[in-house]
This record gives sequence, structure tokens and C-alpha cells, in this order.
Amino acid sequence: MNEGEARPGWDSYFINIARAVAARAACLRRKYGAVITKNNTIVSTGYNGAARGVKDCLEAGHCTRRILKIPHGERYELCHSVHAEANAIIRASLEELNGATIYITGTDAEAGRECPSEPCMMCKRMILNAGIARVVYSSGEGGLVTVEPSEWLKERI
Repeated sequence: MNEGEARPGWDSYFINIARAVAARAACLRRKYGAVITKNNTIVSTGYNGAARGVKDCLEAGHCTRRILKIPHGERYELCHSVHAEANAIIRASLEELNGATIYITGTDAEAGRECPSEPCMMCKRMILNAGIARVVYSSGEGGLVTVEPSEWLKERI
């Protein structure tokens, strides 16, 4: 930032940290990062990558879902990665998660641009079970979307 510019708001600040976390992702298709905060303090971070002890796509040199021509958003059970949201949730205590905010952003590694980062159905369920009160994610068009997870309860997820 240049001198005289206002400081970024909390949402911008934490989504930018999530972008930095995403740089560690081990996926050839999409690189996601998640940051969980409570009272504007970072509680946990996570990025998408293979489960502990499992060879990730970077190490293997290929993506199973890409080889099988599986479109984005489908057949996650064939992916070797754990989602960024899940990794961030597993690294925090229930007390830290209850009432927290999670920030999620992703980049399409193939196209080199930000992509829509709404959590998948499984991650939505984990966010609900964790007691996270607020979700902020990249729209994929330079903006942010904010949602209260209780809104997801209006439809079956």
C-alpha cells in the first residue's frame, strides 16, 4: 500500500493471507487456501493437498481426476487431496472453531486466475459441524461473498 491509503479491512486482510496459504497447495488443477479466525486472530490455516503419507499430485506428476477427464466439482472421492477447509478445521480445537470465520480462496492453476471458491457440499457440512459462524470466499471475479452457514440449512446439503 502507498502512504496515505487506508488500511485493508479485516476481510481483505484475511483473504489475502488465504491466497498466500494457497501457494502451498499440492494440486495441479486448483490451489485453495483457507484461514480460520476468531476475534480477528488467526486460529488455523489449511491448503489442499494429499493426506499425510500419501504421494501428492506434484510428486506423482499427474492428477487422477484430470486423467479421467472428471469436471471440476465432481467425483471428489477420486481425488487424493484433502480440501483446504478440512485441513484448517482439523488443525483447530472445537472451542476455537465455535463462532469463528473461515476465509477461502482459490486459483485455477491451469488458467492462472482466481476461481470461485464456494465450499463444496462436504466442506459445507464440516463447516456447519465445526460451529463456524461466518464464511467469506472469493467470487472468482475479484469480489468476496459472505454467508452465514445457517443459510445452507434452508436446503438439504
